[in-house]
Amino acid sequence: MESCRVITIFGPMSSIPNPIAAGGNPTVPDLASTPAAKKAKVFFPHLDGLRFVCFFLVFLFHFNKTTVEHYQASQREVPAFFKAFTVLFQNGNLGVNFFFVLSGFLITFLLIREKEHTGRIHVGHFYMRRILRIWPLFYLCVFIGFVVFPKVAYLIGMGAEEHARPLWYLTFLNNFDVIETGHPNSLVLGILWSIAIEEQFYLTWPLLLSFVPLRYFKHVCLLILGGSLLFRAFHHNQPDVLYFNTFAVIGDMALGGLLAYWTSYDSRFLRWITKLPRWQIIAIYAIAAGLFLLRRKLFYSGIPAAAITERLIIGTFFGLIIVEQNFSQNSFFKFAQFRRMSSMGIYTYGLYCLHFIGIYIALALFRSAGANEFSVPINLTLGIAALLITIGISMLSYHLFEKRFLKLKDRFAFIVRN
Repeated sequence: MESCRVITIFGPMSSIPNPIAAGGNPTVPDLASTPAAKKAKVFFPHLDGLRFVCFFLVFLFHFNKTTVEHYQASQREVPAFFKAFTVLFQNGNLGVNFFFVLSGFLITFLLIREKEHTGRIHVGHFYMRRILRIWPLFYLCVFIGFVVFPKVAYLIGMGAEEHARPLWYLTFLNNFDVIETGHPNSLVLGILWSIAIEEQFYLTWPLLLSFVPLRYFKHVCLLILGGSLLFRAFHHNQPDVLYFNTFAVIGDMALGGLLAYWTSYDSRFLRWITKLPRWQIIAIYAIAAGLFLLRRKLFYSGIPAAAITERLIIGTFFGLIIVEQNFSQNSFFKFAQFRRMSSMGIYTYGLYCLHFIGIYIALALFRSAGANEFSVPINLTLGIAALLITIGISMLSYHLFEKRFLKLKDRFAFIVRN
C-alpha cells in the first residue's frame, strides 16, 4: 500500500507513445528529444489522496464494528446513531478492494515502463524493493500480534488463547489460515490477510510478465481475470473463500493491470478516458457510490451470479475512478487539490497495518479515565482520538522505522521516487 509520487525511469528510449500530459495528469517526457541517460518521470499526483480515503473507510468500518459489538456484548441497545453509521459504512472494507485494484494498476504500469525502457523486468531487484517496503512493518505487526498483544490482553482482562498459526503468517499464507481457523483474536493480525495476498501477487506477477512480450500483457490480465471468475463460480456459496482466497480476489489486481496496459500507450481507451465527458464522470462516481451503499442488497442475495461477479463489477468502477483521476482532462476535482489528505499518502501502509493499535490505545486511555463507554458523544470522541493516535504512530513508524529500509530500496530501483 505504498504511495506513488514521482517515479523516474532509467534506460533507453521508449517506443510506447506517451500518455497525454495535461492538467497535472501523469506525464512522461518525450524521450526522443532527450539524452538516454536523462531520467524520465511519471507522475501520479492524485493517488495519495485516494489511498487515504480508502484507509479512512476501512478505519470507520472497523471502529464502528468494534463499537457496535461492544454494545451487543453488554446486551445494550445499539444507539440509533451507530445504526445509521452502520448503514453508511458497513461496506467500508471495500477500501481493501480498492487497494487491490490500485496495486495491480501501479505495479503493472511500472513493470511495463521498466521493460520498455530497459528491455526486461529485473525480477530480483523487484523482489528486493518489495521486501524492503513490505516486510519490516509486516513482521513487526506479526511480532506485536503473537507476542505483545497476548500479554497486554491478559493484563487488561481480555486474554484469550490465540488460535492463529504463526508459521502461516511468517510465510505470507495467513489469508488461508483465516479461511481454515477463523479470524485471529489479535485484531492486529486479523488485518494482515490482505498484505499476504499482495505479497503473493508481487511474487508471481513480475515473473509472469518478464516472460511475456509487452503486446500480450493484456491477454495475461484477461486470462487471470477469467480464471478468478471461474474459481468464484465453483465457490460461490463459500463467503470466506470468496473474500480471503487469493484465487478469488486476484481478479482485482488483474483488472488494475489491464487498465495499466491500456493507459501505458496511446490506446483508444486512454483517449476515451482523457476526453471523458463530465456526465460520464458523474455516472462513474454515482454508480461507485451506489455500489458502496447497496453492496449487500445487490450481491448478498444468494444468487450465484451476484456472488461470482461482485468483485469484477465493483472493481471496474474503482478502476475507472483511478484512471479518471490520473488521465481525465475534464475532472470536477483532482485529489491532489486536497493537500493535507494527499500528504498522508506516504503513511497509508502504516495507517492500515497499525490502526487497530490506535483503537486499542484510545480504548485503554478512555477506560483508565473512567469514561462512559456507552455514551454516543464519548464514543465519537474516542473515534477521533483513535484516528489521531493511529496517524501519530504511523508517522513515527514511517520516519523512525520504515524509512531506514526505504533508503536501501532505491539501490535496487530502476524506477525511483524523486
